[in-house]
Amino acid sequence: MTASSPRSKPVSIVWFRRDLRLADNPALTAAVARGGRSVPLFIWAPDEEAPWAPGAASRWWLHHSLLALGHDLRQRGAPLIVRRGASLAVLQDAIRATGATAVFWNRLYEPAIRERDEHIATALRRSGIAVQSFGANLLFEPESIAKQAGGPFQVFTPYWRRCLAEPPPQPPLPAPPILSPSSSSSFSSADLQSLELLPRVDWAAGLRAAWQPGERGAHKLLKHFNALAYPAQRDFPALAGTSRLAPHLHFGEVSPRQAWHALPAGAADFRRQLGWRDFAHHLLWHFPHTPQQPLRAEFARFPWDTDAAALRAWQRGRTGFPIVDAGLRELWHTGSMHNRVRMIVASFLVKDLRLAWLEGARWFWDTLVDADLANNTLGWQWAAGCGADAAPYFRVFNPALQQKKFDAAGDYVRRWVPELGTSAYPPPLVDHDAARHRALEAYGAMRGRRA
Repeated sequence: MTASSPRSKPVSIVWFRRDLRLADNPALTAAVARGGRSVPLFIWAPDEEAPWAPGAASRWWLHHSLLALGHDLRQRGAPLIVRRGASLAVLQDAIRATGATAVFWNRLYEPAIRERDEHIATALRRSGIAVQSFGANLLFEPESIAKQAGGPFQVFTPYWRRCLAEPPPQPPLPAPPILSPSSSSSFSSADLQSLELLPRVDWAAGLRAAWQPGERGAHKLLKHFNALAYPAQRDFPALAGTSRLAPHLHFGEVSPRQAWHALPAGAADFRRQLGWRDFAHHLLWHFPHTPQQPLRAEFARFPWDTDAAALRAWQRGRTGFPIVDAGLRELWHTGSMHNRVRMIVASFLVKDLRLAWLEGARWFWDTLVDADLANNTLGWQWAAGCGADAAPYFRVFNPALQQKKFDAAGDYVRRWVPELGTSAYPPPLVDHDAARHRALEAYGAMRGRRA
């Protein structure tokens, strides 16, 4: 009897993408519920995500997350198959080799991936394969939340009010206790190393010290996160006051539903942050041009500067502004940056240096382990004043005042800028007051008037 015989058990492919977990994974649950055998498959196809293929820090995380997922799947009897190549071609190879008659996956929302997935679903259905996708990576699907008069939201508060009027997120699904693997031996996994996700020159020691990629690492952080202290501590970078769940949520090692239901009563402030993550995806879904272009069209004529030396100094944390430099060095060493400091660093780039927000978005994209197209776009357009619910452009963060307010004892700055106060530390790249004035003049020119 062959794998494709009508009397044999059905074979289902579970296409893992950025849902690298077993618990609360609707695609995996559906495959198991269908009965028969399962083929867990991950496809590395970065060209299909251009121009926003995963950056270096994201690729490091992905390698280790796939290791963790592969271990967990082997424990349940169905090893993860890793392949490199065009997604449709790899899926078709898997279907031919295993006799699979269904493919399940969880949805992603980036414009290039949405277009690819629609093409793949159409092609597979035409060949007689059952295809089903699931919402698994957000609390509320982007197209399901709309204004009363119709259309997408562009301001967070009414958007979140509308979300809270919906039924609450469903309880998370349990992980399947055991899986039945496909009996085919003709469709085997490539070696994970062959994906070349790890850097050729090992610069990742700081990432290894800071993070534990995978489902276990995610739940360890979630378990120890003090969500009730979050409102009072979230803005102080020297404190361990944030959840640090962003990369785990991005790679789907924990779902937002799991986070939502694990939080204690009274954790509305952190649930609101999960809402901001949904809002970013809502905007990306409805305004797919925004990763490259400003949502507010008038900012397309903003007179950004081009200064490669200033950009390089900013990237290296050599601006002469201690809290800015501390944030950028934290980013380079750990693949992350405290959220309050991200706002300070971003404001400095787009206002003090008057360099385009896309320069910052690209740098964060390559260096953040939690680089997420929706969140990255929202954050940088917010800082530049050109996005939805954005800070007004004339709101210019003063780095010295921000440092005094949020790192008064200097603990955060001293950790990352130990040479502060010595001749090794550079002088300020710009005069903040003069830079602020130039930025406001540029804003006035864009608006057709003087600042």
